Amino acid sequence: MKDLPSVERGVSQQKRLDVTRPRVWLQNDLVRVGLAETLCTYVMMAFGLGSVAQVVTGRGAFGHYLSINLGFGLGVAMGAHVGGKVSGAHMNGAVSFTMCVFGRLGWKMLPLYIFAQLLGSFLAAGTIYAVYYEAIHDYCGGNLTVTGAKATAGIFATYPAPYLSLMAGFIDQVFGTAMLLLCLMALSDQKNKPVAAGCEPIAVGLLVILIGISLGSNSGYAINPTRDIAPRIFTAIAGWGGDVFR
Repeated sequence: MKDLPSVERGVSQQKRLDVTRPRVWLQNDLVRVGLAETLCTYVMMAFGLGSVAQVVTGRGAFGHYLSINLGFGLGVAMGAHVGGKVSGAHMNGAVSFTMCVFGRLGWKMLPLYIFAQLLGSFLAAGTIYAVYYEAIHDYCGGNLTVTGAKATAGIFATYPAPYLSLMAGFIDQVFGTAMLLLCLMALSDQKNKPVAAGCEPIAVGLLVILIGISLGSNSGYAINPTRDIAPRIFTAIAGWGGDVFR
């Protein structure tokens, strides 16, 4: 009985250690930035891909092309709110690369950002596939295809219109991404006309909507390599096969 207080103290100290360890772990800058970038990318992609899945499988009953623009635009805004103060909420490999070029992000951080964005996009694709699994299979009859009247691969990644050549598709994506980066830099330019403090997420979301309604018909305005690559890999694994890369 005399040893009971010391035993209780030991248990109490162990509990305090158990609580402290995760806090110390999360205080690591690399971990915090990586988790934040993964989560905000996941949020953006879950809303964006979900909007595409709803339009495609709903056969027009639950929205049209504008619904997808709004889904991705508002998804970007929500993602910026989720991780903006921690990682900057790039959610885009092209944005991270540009931040490195302009000295706003250290080059050693680029692999972490790219990995986090790929992971968030991959997990979001898996989540939307699970949520819309029955709807997708009901829509295509279980035949998962990349092209054709009942193609469903476009729910997850972007594909060129039938008339688009390889060169035209390249130009389309370079121009769309360039317009995104130009406007993002302008929105944050303190020497010019920056967006009002606190309004950055909605401004960036509106920018994505603008690009979608003006530059989206040729090849889906991915304007984001990490947003497109990870879901494409997921679809290759999930049953669409190697056609997603052709």
